[in-house]
Amino acid sequence: MSDLTPEQAASLAARAGLPLDTARHPDVAAVANHIHSVVAVLRDLDFGDTPPASLYRAEEDVRVAG
Repeated sequence: MSDLTPEQAASLAARAGLPLDTARHPDVAAVANHIHSVVAVLRDLDFGDTPPASLYRAEEDVRVAG
């Protein structure tokens, strides 16, 4: 997938009901492209047999100041 252009980002934002000032189009496109690149890296991770977070139970860590 290629990067979003400022015009594409503005169009998608408008479709979502978030019209943008013209000056913000490049910044919004850059942020959207960065988020996409981070998500792409996460999609490539192999979590193997990692259980879902809903099964995690943290132990209570009690520390006594002394």
